[in-house]
Formats: sequence, C-alpha cells, structure tokens
Amino acid sequence: MFNPVKNTKVYEQVIYQIKDMINKGVLKKGDKLPSERDMVESLQVSRTSIREALRSLEIIGLIECRQGEGNFIKSSFENSLIEPLSIMFLLQDSNSKEILELRKMIEKETAALAAERITEEELKELELLIVKFSELVEGEEMVRVDREFHYKIAQASKNFLILSVFNAISSLMESFIKDARKNILAKEENKEILYKQHESIYEALLNRNPDQAMQAMMEHLNFTNDYMIT
Repeated sequence: MFNPVKNTKVYEQVIYQIKDMINKGVLKKGDKLPSERDMVESLQVSRTSIREALRSLEIIGLIECRQGEGNFIKSSFENSLIEPLSIMFLLQDSNSKEILELRKMIEKETAALAAERITEEELKELELLIVKFSELVEGEEMVRVDREFHYKIAQASKNFLILSVFNAISSLMESFIKDARKNILAKEENKEILYKQHESIYEALLNRNPDQAMQAMMEHLNFTNDYMIT
C-alpha cells in the first residue's frame, strides 16, 4: 500500500503518499487509515514522523482523529477553508471591505448557478424562509433566517467548492464584521427592503433565470454591503 520513505523531510513524504493514494482513489472520504504501527512498518519511518504527518493532515482538515477508533479521511469538507482564510485575513491586515467584495463576487455567480440547478424542494424551503422573515419582528432571529436563506442558495448551486468558500466568507463576516446584519435591521424600513430583495431573488430562481437571479442578488448585496461599509 505504501512505499518506503528515503527523503530527509520524512513527514512530508508521508503526507505526499497519503495524498497520492487519495488522488488515485485508493483512499476515499470516510476511509480509515492504517494504524500507526502498520504505517511505521510499511513506510519504514519512525512513529514520530507518522504522528507529525497525521497531525499536519488534521490541521489542514484532511483527516480526523476519533478517540479509540483511529484516523479517518474526513467525510465532510464544507468548513475546511474557514480557519486558513481567517488566519490569512489577519496576517494580511485585510479589511472588511475585502470580505464584502469577495462575498459579492461569489454570491452573484452562485445565484446564477442555483437558478439552473435548484430543485423544487429547495425552492419550497426558500419560500418558507421568506415567509418566516416577513413574520418576524426580532432582529436576532431575522439575522439567522437571512443567513440560512443565503446558505440554501449556495447549496442549490450543487458546487462543493462554492459552498466551502461561502461558509468561509460567512464565518469571516461573523468574526470580523460584528453585528453587521443586526445594524441593518436596526432600521425598521430596512426590514421591508430586505424582504422585497429576498423575494426578488426567489422569483428569479423560481423562473430558472440565471441573469435575473444574478441581478437580484447584486441589487441585494449592493444595498447590504454599502450599508455595512458605512
């Protein structure tokens, strides 16, 4: 299964071989990795090197360690980009405007894809969220429904990478643009504006019209982003 390691950067070679087996389909999502003892014997390296490699793979979100069970290739990677992007954001001294620009770029294209790929069940879920938003008066709950509305559209794109980036952007917004959505909802007139914007996005998705969906999403994000920046 493995080949003996002869490079001085031992743990990197261990990582490379595990990634190569994933690339070749030998290891798949949810698969259990061989025990540390088996990998030591197969790779002919120290247990310390194996543990260093496994720890590195766990940090980047490729594997997970289950107490008493062993190490497994992760089954879900939706949130794998959150931590790396957050660290990059801090190290690069980025600002909230950059997050919002990225959000606009991702979500307008996401809406277009969703218009082509959304299911009837997903349309019903969005409709229920719009109705719920219109009935709410408490800002905190409105924020939650708004967040779910956008997440459902990202899901409807049927693109795993888009969903992963969307989750990372949402996490950055929650971490670095604190109370942004709540600030918008603090003005009573904004609640009606947001409701109508959500309705326009939904109508575009219902019509299976990518251009209309992109335009509706752009209008919504232009409004919210400008409000957040100011």
